[in-house]
Amino acid sequence: MNQIYAVLNRHIKYFAIKPVFSTKMIEGSSVQEYGVKMLSIVEKLKDLKALLAKEMYIDMILQSFPPSFDSFIVNYNMNGLDNDLHELINMLVQYEAAIEKSAPS
Repeated sequence: MNQIYAVLNRHIKYFAIKPVFSTKMIEGSSVQEYGVKMLSIVEKLKDLKALLAKEMYIDMILQSFPPSFDSFIVNYNMNGLDNDLHELINMLVQYEAAIEKSAPS
């Protein structure tokens, strides 16, 4: 009986974590909305006890952003920042606003 639940639990975790690996932010879409989506996926994984290190969640989220965020990602990694996921999303929202402000009209 325990083996059946273990297999079922593994199956549920697999499908819960799949969006983290396969989701990519579309260029021009809202960072705020995308961040909320990613945070909800992470919370679902935590509820299922599919715990990964915080750094792994951060890496997966950062890797899902389009190339226009590459300079942010390099800067984040080079400075060894250690933010929680909510702070990271807030930083990305601020970066998005800065990009939009500096873009030629």
